[in-house]
Amino acid sequence: MNTNEDIIKTEYSEVMQKSYIDYAMSVIIARALPDVRDGLKPVQRRTLYDMHELGIKFDKPYRKSARIVGDTMGKYHPHGDSSIYDALVNMSQDFKKGMPLVDGHGNFGNIEGDGAAAMRYTEARLQKITQNCLLDDLDKDVVDFIPNFDETEKEPSVLPSKFPNLLVNGTEGIAVGMATSIPPHNLSEVIGAMKAYMKDETISTSHLMRYVQGPDFPTGGIVTNKDELLEIYRTGQGKIKVRGKVEVEKGKNGKTNVVITEIPFTMIGANITKFLQDIATLAETKKAPDVIDISNQSSKEGIRIVIELRKDANVDNFINLLYKKTKLEDTFGVNMLAIAGGRPETMGLKRILKECVEFRYEVTTRKYTNLLAKEQSKKEIQEGLIKACNVIDLIIEILRGSKDRAMAKACLIEGKTTGIKFKSKESEVMAKQLMFTEPQANAILEMRLYKLIGLELDALIAEHNETVANIFKYEDILERKDSMAQVIINELDEIKKEYGRPRRTVIDNCEEAVVEEVQIPEMEVMFIMDRFGYAKIIDIPTFERNEEAVRAEFKYICRCKNTGKICLFTNNGQLHTIKVLDLPMGKFRDKGKPIDNVSNYSSATENIVAVASQSELNLYRLIFVTKLSMMKIVDGGEFDVAKRTVAATKLLDDDEVISVVAIKEQRNIVLKTNDGYFLRFPIEEIPEKKKAAVGVRGMKLSPKDFVEEVFYTQNAVEQNYDYNGRIIALNSIKLGKRDSKGTKLRGN
Repeated sequence: MNTNEDIIKTEYSEVMQKSYIDYAMSVIIARALPDVRDGLKPVQRRTLYDMHELGIKFDKPYRKSARIVGDTMGKYHPHGDSSIYDALVNMSQDFKKGMPLVDGHGNFGNIEGDGAAAMRYTEARLQKITQNCLLDDLDKDVVDFIPNFDETEKEPSVLPSKFPNLLVNGTEGIAVGMATSIPPHNLSEVIGAMKAYMKDETISTSHLMRYVQGPDFPTGGIVTNKDELLEIYRTGQGKIKVRGKVEVEKGKNGKTNVVITEIPFTMIGANITKFLQDIATLAETKKAPDVIDISNQSSKEGIRIVIELRKDANVDNFINLLYKKTKLEDTFGVNMLAIAGGRPETMGLKRILKECVEFRYEVTTRKYTNLLAKEQSKKEIQEGLIKACNVIDLIIEILRGSKDRAMAKACLIEGKTTGIKFKSKESEVMAKQLMFTEPQANAILEMRLYKLIGLELDALIAEHNETVANIFKYEDILERKDSMAQVIINELDEIKKEYGRPRRTVIDNCEEAVVEEVQIPEMEVMFIMDRFGYAKIIDIPTFERNEEAVRAEFKYICRCKNTGKICLFTNNGQLHTIKVLDLPMGKFRDKGKPIDNVSNYSSATENIVAVASQSELNLYRLIFVTKLSMMKIVDGGEFDVAKRTVAATKLLDDDEVISVVAIKEQRNIVLKTNDGYFLRFPIEEIPEKKKAAVGVRGMKLSPKDFVEEVFYTQNAVEQNYDYNGRIIALNSIKLGKRDSKGTKLRGN
């Protein structure tokens, strides 16, 4: 062991706590949450900056996405190519962003959830607004640059965004212990609110909302809780209710078409398919019996989902049903969480605007400080050149008489004439009076002869006058807050004029959707299921006409009400309930629906032991018998449950249910084991227990023996059983006691 090493003893819990906090802050600050100033997460910022560095501007040709991703990963974002490409794709999708920042060329996915093509196939470039409003002025030292991950490059800590991108494009992100969800807003409205805040920093949120009415989703739709928005934007948290836009059109033959032309923002992606499936389910379960056909006619031009209804359909009630039972009306959870001052904070509308305005003042100050320094430097040189033109003959004489550049430069700056040959003493006296600055002297020495042309001199004087005017302008901007505010406001007005567009989402107060439930006439039907697990409902007349064939072809048959439930008891002690309305009402020869699809039952892990209607169970008591000979009687009313799946009984280890039967006219129970033991005893000997109980032992079993079959007999009713070729009268088996060994019988 190295004696120079020190062993530091510490609490394991403290190390874990510190490590977890460090990890959490890394995820929060460096990956998941956007900066309030530019509204971008690090991966987005780095991708856009890399495209800027590669020169992939809005007016230049597209470049392969793979090139952009690889360059970003190699220089700035060492977290895997998929996260970078996902960010690139997300910034290009106009159905997700209020103002897309990337111009994608190729398959960048669609609103229905289809993903983008691989990055080797797609191309991209910056949007004009990104180039002009997020990346502009980076060369003017307006933001701090920080080292990249390996300190071989520099990257901006934030982009000098000219508008509140966080509000315009919104964002979603999940960090450790916190998440952000900010809806997109209308660019013109946000700019209006930002200008209003700049003119009056004491403005209230309610006054700001005269400009920002609410979210403006790219998918349009209708916000239905206008009165709740003020509190949401004041606190930065809340729930926005959004509906899709529905139009009613006349269809063929007097039918009515309900057309969805705009969807809630939350329905983007796979939820559109789910929405169509939900409508189909409503139609199948007779909750929307007027639906004839559903078609998705959406295209690049926009959303168009057409639902064809019957002639006399109650259209308003159907639309309310869609709002109530599908994602056509949904909730967007708002949590305006972003990084401000290096820490995550939940901010209201006013606070976000405050941060953005302060950032614009900071960026503008740095920009004009930099421009002022350049203009002052330019002014110095221009004044030197103008002065030089006035004594150009003397300067030429100095240059011709000097041995080297240093000698000429010393003369121009300090008036040193030692070693320089002059044509006259007068010239030497004048040369000693020269007092050019060093930048002026360098400019004079580098000046080309064509600058001596009269027109060039006039241009130089005009340029000098312009420089002086710029200096005056920049000093005014830097010294007076009003002047700087006007510069920022002018920029905002230009952005609004070029990139602003009308609002797409309607903001309103809408009444809650009320649905008049379609009353389904109650009637008795037959549930039938074959041995492959396909189930359906048929009406009583159909069953009676085909009773013999039904009993021959179907494993489970029970009478039930169309408004009731079917109960499935399985070998692992579970009870699965199915609404009869969830099953298809079909003809005798129709295939039916897999029972796995309408219940929690899984044919891969469990087997059905018994099937009964819930209404029938309420009338009887049930006998449970397991493989290890545990048994009990349970009141059928205990299985009248609301949940889709409950435990029907408690089982011992390695045990399973083999029989569940309702007690009707049975008097005795007969247990038959795998080793050939038979035990008959009265049902009265089985105790009644709760469904959560294990029960009592019905029969003593030899090691490795188990109950294989269960029979029930009635008094004076002969019942035979074929046991290995021997016909056994079950009623004639000696009547024994519960929990005894039973009688061993042999076959032929």
